[in-house]
Amino acid sequence: MTFSGKVYALLAGLALAATPAAAAWIPAGLPDADGGDGYLCRRAFLTEEEGARVLGDALQAFPDDGRWCDYAAHVRQRVLEAMGFSPLPDRPELSTVVHSRRTHNGYSVENVAVETLPGYWMTGNLYRPADPRADGAAVLHLHGHTPGPDGAGGWSRHGRFREEYQYSAATLARMGAVVLSVDMAGYGDQLKLVGAEAHRTPASMALQFWNGLRAIDFLADLREVDPARIAVAGFSGGATQGLLLTALDERVAAQASVAMVSAHFFGGCPCESGLPVHRSADHFASNPVFAAMAAPRPLLLVSVGGDWTKNTPQVEYPFVRGIYRRMEAADRAGNIHLPDEGHDFGPSKRQAVYAFLGAALELDAEAVFNEAGEWTEAGVTLEAPPAMRVFNEEHPAPEGAVGDPDAALARLLLTQTTSIP
Repeated sequence: MTFSGKVYALLAGLALAATPAAAAWIPAGLPDADGGDGYLCRRAFLTEEEGARVLGDALQAFPDDGRWCDYAAHVRQRVLEAMGFSPLPDRPELSTVVHSRRTHNGYSVENVAVETLPGYWMTGNLYRPADPRADGAAVLHLHGHTPGPDGAGGWSRHGRFREEYQYSAATLARMGAVVLSVDMAGYGDQLKLVGAEAHRTPASMALQFWNGLRAIDFLADLREVDPARIAVAGFSGGATQGLLLTALDERVAAQASVAMVSAHFFGGCPCESGLPVHRSADHFASNPVFAAMAAPRPLLLVSVGGDWTKNTPQVEYPFVRGIYRRMEAADRAGNIHLPDEGHDFGPSKRQAVYAFLGAALELDAEAVFNEAGEWTEAGVTLEAPPAMRVFNEEHPAPEGAVGDPDAALARLLLTQTTSIP
């Protein structure tokens, strides 16, 4: 059986939990499931007009906070079932690898691996402020899809090693936050362990969600972090991860989502739409619904004119703000729309994230202002990818680390199936 086939075999055996009829909701006129694979909603599953209509119908279906909260709880249950995590498994004490601290202007960087499943290591970099507070804030930093390291630009254009992600993580650290910048499944250091194939399967959605939970655990356990001040920031596919994590984990105190939330586009990678999280026999949730499930916590949507977020000021944001208004938190949801920009994590998008997280987490924004009072990233040192790698000849992968995608899947399925009655 193929890697993805094993995932569907497991999911086929899961029974959906009963739900009160009042909490169930399916909008009228939905198209058939994409490709006939159960309830999958891939890529532009809806037209722009259909996506807008569904959100309008949702506002009518949930006219108050009580009805909305009931539906949000129902969606959380269905999403967890779709990923094989119902109920959530126990999360044992973490094993970690932290090494090679480098000190820069106002911050430091270390290479980090966290054993999120037996033998499976989530990898990334930990950025710390030079003078951390005892009750400081933290940010889980999630990159989007990028070319592999064999393409033009090599490792410097791949994943968390790209300059835009280094600029963002380091600047937030200089503002006072501890920042954990992690690889997507099958990216970065994980390429040498489980390979790129681990990202190209539906299991990557469940794996990345589980990694996100364990990343929050890791940050919450740091002595300089206040567990009540942990935010998530993501771009594109990383924003998709952030949407689900924030919707499902109430420990996330704030979320910044850049160039992803769309009423009609559901994500084109299996890590975004490879499992039936958006739809079942009694629920439907496009990404704006997941975004609204953050309410009443602070939320920023950054949208642009050059991708599927082009309608956000007229479609997605009014829906999200409407839900926040029902939760008496309309002032906690914001949208920065850049009509002349495209799908990237460029300076203007990063500055929007800095301003939002600076306010939401009470960071020191003036630490990264220039003499004219403008945002600057001039204090950031861009590192070469070899310095940022977690596993190398000097620091080999721990003994027993999984070495292929099937082994990673086996560990994931063991964690999932132990929690299923």
